[in-house]
This record gives sequence, C-alpha cells and structure tokens, in this order.
Amino acid sequence: MEIRNFKKFDSCQPKRVITLVRTSFFLLLIFLLFSFPALARDHDFGLGVIFGEPSGLCFKAWMGQKTAIDGAIAWSFGDEDAVQFHVDYLIHDFNMFRARKGDLIFYYGFGGRIKAQKRSRVGIRIPVGVSYVFEKVPLDIFIEVAPGIDLAPSSDFWINGNFGIRYYF
Repeated sequence: MEIRNFKKFDSCQPKRVITLVRTSFFLLLIFLLFSFPALARDHDFGLGVIFGEPSGLCFKAWMGQKTAIDGAIAWSFGDEDAVQFHVDYLIHDFNMFRARKGDLIFYYGFGGRIKAQKRSRVGIRIPVGVSYVFEKVPLDIFIEVAPGIDLAPSSDFWINGNFGIRYYF
C-alpha cells in the first residue's frame, strides 16, 4: 500500500512543478509591473548573470533612491539539479563604504524563493551584500549571501552565495 501511494505521489510531481513554475512566473510579472515607474527612468533596470549557488539570470529594478526589487531564475547544482526562482525587496546604504570612483553600496533585504526539483520547496530568504556601481558605465558587480529557510514541504535552513554583474538600461 505504501509503495502504491509513493508512486501516485511521484506521478503528480511534474504537475506540481509546472504549477510552481507558472506561479513563480506570474509573481515575477506582478513585481515587474509594480516596478514600472522605476523602469521609466534612466538606468534603473538591470539585467545580468549570477554565479555561485544558484547560477543563472538576474534582474534589479530600482524603486526609489534606496530601495529596489531584484530576482533571478537560476539553476542549482546541489544534491539535485533544480531551478530556483527568487525575488527580494532590498534596502541600500550608500554611506557605509566610500569609493574613489563609483558607488560601493551595502544592501540587505527579504524575499522568497521557489526551488523546483523532484520535491519542490518554498521558502524565505534574507540577502545581504555589497555592490559596486561604476561611475561612467551602467554596470554593477555584486556579491551576496542569502540565508533562508524553507517553509514547505518541510522546514530546512540553507545559505546561498552569489556574485554577479548587471547591465542597466
């Protein structure tokens, strides 16, 4: 009886993954629509790549002078191959560090993630990082650490670490 239930549960997983991917994409679109006023200004929307755990494509949309929304669709190469979607609300401190040219910015925030894999997970993240914004070129480079906890299907603590680059439009 247990084997039969396990097989039935496994056969439903692809449907759950597709549902999670669709939900993630929809939430990402909602965040981008709410950030539309920020996208209208010069160089306030960036696209780039992140490397580390996970690695993939990322974006950042400035919402105001000190706040932004960032996110990524990335591939995790940990114990199981997985696709991770995350979106974070970030607060920036421009005064913590000084740079001769450009801006060296400390940031922190909170957000959520969906990790689509054989046993998909949903959790929260708390990213903390530093980014360097070049003075004359619309680029930034960043490094961040994001501890988090999965809330479903069970609780589990984890830490993601990334570095990356974004080009601003």
